[in-house]
Amino acid sequence: MKGEEDHGSNSIQFLSGDEDHHGGVIVTIEDPIPMDPEIFASSLRASLSDWTQQGKKGVWIKLPIQHSNLVDTAVKAGFRYHHAEPDYLMLVCWIPDTPDHLPANASHRIGVGAFVMNPKRELLVVQEKDGRFKGTGVWKMPTGAVNEGEDICDAAIREVKEETGVETEFVEILAFRQSHQSFFQKSDLFFVCMLQPHSFDVQCQASEILATQWMPIEDYAAQAFVQDNELFDFIAKICLSKLDGKYTGFSNLLTTTSRGKKTYLYFNDQDASYLSASKQEQAS
Repeated sequence: MKGEEDHGSNSIQFLSGDEDHHGGVIVTIEDPIPMDPEIFASSLRASLSDWTQQGKKGVWIKLPIQHSNLVDTAVKAGFRYHHAEPDYLMLVCWIPDTPDHLPANASHRIGVGAFVMNPKRELLVVQEKDGRFKGTGVWKMPTGAVNEGEDICDAAIREVKEETGVETEFVEILAFRQSHQSFFQKSDLFFVCMLQPHSFDVQCQASEILATQWMPIEDYAAQAFVQDNELFDFIAKICLSKLDGKYTGFSNLLTTTSRGKKTYLYFNDQDASYLSASKQEQAS
């Protein structure tokens, strides 16, 4: 809370907010003690009036889970859900009588599949206990979702380790696909990553994986499911092309943004000799 507005013997405190870069306000309710909804309603009404006079646009209210009793009050004041996390709910309100320009919640989730080949030209594959492939006998590449704050290259390495016990090193992204109306109606990006194995003994993840093995790549590609599924067939052909030296994917290069944040750039470095110095510096 900040500031006060007198109403006779009572005083109304304004909600404390930080200005964003788009003419809006971000409010975080940080008091660890649950707030009375009537007091919150008065503060919210006064704050909205004040923000309107200031010409503010979008208002974001971050409600920690211990303040869930205030959701109804905020909704009645014109706020709507934006997104939720395990420990908070974000509500938003567009103040001016103009088209709402508040960005929507994240529209995609990110998944990875790992193409891991040993020197015998055998592919690391798994059979899953649950999900789409349960009980089908289909052997597939290790796959999984990228965690929040996790890089694609690291996610692929982690998923292979978790599902099969095999230690690997990221080589490149071979291909990716986008689909829609997927997980909770969100869109989905899936990256096929090539990894270099550093160990070869396999061990199943008991909770999710029924079996894992090294399978000749030709046997994997010959599975009826792969043959009958155009997407899987294309992916198998891309992987085979890579093995035969006829295809180049996207390598990763650790870079720095103008704000000093480390981030990976994925690029086709087949003819990128001008970047060789940067990659050598990273290696050293």
